[in-house]
Amino acid sequence: MTLFDSPAFEGHEGVHSFFDERTGLRTIIAVHSTARGPAAGGCRMWPYPTAELALEDALRLSRAMSYKNAMADLELGGGKAVIIGDSRTQKTPALFEAFGRAVERVGGRYWTAEDVGVSPADLTHARRHTRYVAGLEGHPAASGDPSPVTAEGIFRGIRLCVRRGLSRDLDGVTVAIQGVGHVGAYLADKLHAAGAKLVIADVNEAAVREVAARTGAKVVPAAAIFDAQADVFAPCALGGAINEETLQRISAPIIAGGANNQLASPEIGRELFAQGRLYAPDYVINGGGIINVAGEIRALERGEAFDAAWVEAKLGRLMDTLDEVLDRARQEKRPTHEVANEIARARIAGAAEKKAAA
Repeated sequence: MTLFDSPAFEGHEGVHSFFDERTGLRTIIAVHSTARGPAAGGCRMWPYPTAELALEDALRLSRAMSYKNAMADLELGGGKAVIIGDSRTQKTPALFEAFGRAVERVGGRYWTAEDVGVSPADLTHARRHTRYVAGLEGHPAASGDPSPVTAEGIFRGIRLCVRRGLSRDLDGVTVAIQGVGHVGAYLADKLHAAGAKLVIADVNEAAVREVAARTGAKVVPAAAIFDAQADVFAPCALGGAINEETLQRISAPIIAGGANNQLASPEIGRELFAQGRLYAPDYVINGGGIINVAGEIRALERGEAFDAAWVEAKLGRLMDTLDEVLDRARQEKRPTHEVANEIARARIAGAAEKKAAA
């Protein structure tokens, strides 16, 4: 399969690959759309078995960022970077400096931030060679780690879904969280504070123990989280968690979590709808982090300080958008992911038309 034949290509404006022999950097930067503004999306470091799988992930994540930024009503397009490598053993300051040079070569069409395997501390090294880095600390426009804001949006989205789907509040509701890394851990704390009962799993045993110690969560093996008896299943790890095999094991009537690209295929979303389950489209419910990053980009471009009130207002409107998606899906008797895709594409197309006419 060639790049242009990939189902994930879907009209990408640019796909850039960079190699730095001295540091071993191998990175792909995918720019899906700049119709609404410069592309923005995190950088993921992962030990992909093949370059083809890394490319496929970059394309899917980049496209999802276009949809996410459109649904969050941000003046940003969608892009994503992936670095091929093991973040536990192959990170060096020099590697991220080389990554910064790669971002700079894209010419301002892509802003990067942290994602799986990459921290704001890593990106401070990239910032030495490009201004197109957000999600950092130590300057007036800084927004810091976006994970807490991502978790806040997911928390509000789960609460909304529970109210709509179960006609109750979170107190006493059981939520199974797959993955308690940065976002999942913050989400667990918020759900615990709201009275929810938690079942958690993660490949990182230390992270699981820490979260369980402060929330009283029940811990299950990573592979067993799909079998947990719960009201809500919250995927907060890598993509593709909801597939033909796991769908048969998940009992929860609501699926709402922070992972990107949760559905292994569009057919899975249609099956969820046929089963009468409520699915919160991932790129809608998890948009809080990119809103936070967008607040920093906005402040940097204007030469202003970071405005937390602007972020909070955008987060509130994001929940209105999720409500709209759920309303339309019910009224039109259609899967939520199809409704969300339609709205996102319409917003991107409208911006492209305005840009062409300008």
